[in-house]
Parts: sequence; C-alpha cells; structure tokens
Amino acid sequence: MNILTSNLLLLLAAAIWGLAFVAQRVGMEYVGPFTFNGVRFALGSLSLVPLILFYKNSSPTQEKVEHGTKNVVVAGLWAGLVLFIAASLQQIGLLYTTAGKAAFITCLYIVLVPILGIFLKQYVSMSTWIGSVIAVVGLYLLCVRDSFFISYGEVLELVGAFFWAIHILLIDHFSRRVPVLKLACFQFITCSILSLVTALFIETISIHKIYQAAIPILYGGICSVGIAYTLQVVAQKNAQPSHAAIILSMETVFAAIGGWLILNEKLGFQESLGCVIMFIGMLLSQLQNLKKPEESADNLVVNSSSSGNME
Repeated sequence: MNILTSNLLLLLAAAIWGLAFVAQRVGMEYVGPFTFNGVRFALGSLSLVPLILFYKNSSPTQEKVEHGTKNVVVAGLWAGLVLFIAASLQQIGLLYTTAGKAAFITCLYIVLVPILGIFLKQYVSMSTWIGSVIAVVGLYLLCVRDSFFISYGEVLELVGAFFWAIHILLIDHFSRRVPVLKLACFQFITCSILSLVTALFIETISIHKIYQAAIPILYGGICSVGIAYTLQVVAQKNAQPSHAAIILSMETVFAAIGGWLILNEKLGFQESLGCVIMFIGMLLSQLQNLKKPEESADNLVVNSSSSGNME
C-alpha cells in the first residue's frame, strides 16, 4: 500500500468520524444520550472481535506486550471509565450545541495532549504553545457571543475535550503493555456497561425507541468504531503518525459539512472564522511531530480514540 492510498483511507476514516457527530445528534431524537452510548459502544466492541481474531492477539504497535487477561481487563477498565466520562459529556453536549461546533471543540484534544504531557515531564515545543494560543482565539470566536456567554453544551464539549486528552494519554500508556485491539474492545465494553447502568436510573430505555434510532446507532457503533478504526490501523502502517493526526483532524470539517447538509446547521461569519482559526491552531500544534518520522511505531494508537466520536 502506497502513501497516497494510506492518506485516502485516513481521510475516509475522518469523514466517517465527522459524520458520526451528525448521527449522534439524530439518534438522540429518539433515545437518551446514555442509552445511545450504551448500545453503540456495545456494537463497537462486537465489531472489533473479527479484528482480534484476525490479528491473533498480536499488538500492531509493540512486539513485547503482556498478554495476561488480568492486565488487559484492568487497562480496559481504566480506559473505559475515562472514555465513559468523555463520551457522556460529548453526547449530552450535543443536545445543546451543533454537530460542527461539538467536533471543533472536541478536537482541541490535539492541543491538550502535549500540554498535559508536561505533567509527565514531556517536552512541549514552541509551535504547540503558539498553536494552543491560536486555537483558544478560534474557540473564543466560535463560542463566545456579544454578551460573553458560552452555551451549556459548549462547556460540556470543552470539559469533554480535556477527558479525551486524558484518554489518549491512557491509551498511549497501556498500548505499550497490552494488545491494542483487546484493550479497545474491553474499554468499549466498560463504557457500554457504565452507560447502560446510568441509563437505567435516569432514562427510560425503550426497545421501540432504540429501533427508531437504529440507523444512527448502527452508524455510530459499526461504522464509526469498527470500520473507521480498521481503516486507521491499516492505513497507519504506511503513514507517519503526525501526518495521520493532521488528516484525521479533518473530521471537524466533515462534521460541519454534515451538520449543514443534513441538519441544516449554519454558522455565522464570526463562528466560521473561529472554526478556521481553531483548525490552523490545531495543525500548528502538530508541526513539532513532522520532524520526527521515526516515532511512527510508538504513536500508532494515539489517535485511535477519536474519536471521537468514538470515539
């Protein structure tokens, strides 16, 4: 597989993840956010079973890993707990803001990850700091109105971006110790169980409503998790992680386009300018990685939770 093909597959994964924001909004017209997440992450975990069998329990990112079931379960529980918090904040936030805005705010994890790395004694380059400042300016233009008011949904998405960043750091840590696909599967199972248990207490779970939301749920579970994750794993075998991060961040653009075409969501001039500035800031924060192609093996899974939309 050549580099062009890899980049096209990554772009397709970004498109799937971007449109998942639209599916998440549509799905909540029928079911609550915790019910939606519970079902879609259950489907997501099932969609990874064929991949696990295909790779025969091997890790795409590290040759020396611990294959013990206990290690995978413990890692999956921790990652799944943080994923549950991040995904819940994102899903609830979508009730109060547009799919495009949610995607742009969520993708701030691209900036937050290296900044949080300071606490792990990781070096943060000047381009990351400059990119962070630019992204914050864009966030201001996107979210803040004349009355200096940020909506409830945008606050939830912003807090969620912080937990997405923590989740990425957790995945980066655990992926060096346990098989990646098993880790992903167990974290999805954990997130699904926590979501469904929460839904039992605060939402009304209806099979009929789940059936009505079947298409968005199937898209979120199978396409966003199973298909897009597979495309990413396959494509990143021949792509530098820094380049992959930039291509995958295009999910914000696809979310905005999808929201406009499908949900009739429109952005004003100030909000559109904010999106452009945020995007520039996020890309700038990745510049320090463009000079380090040798890090491709260690960074394969850093972007695997994106989503989003996922993750």
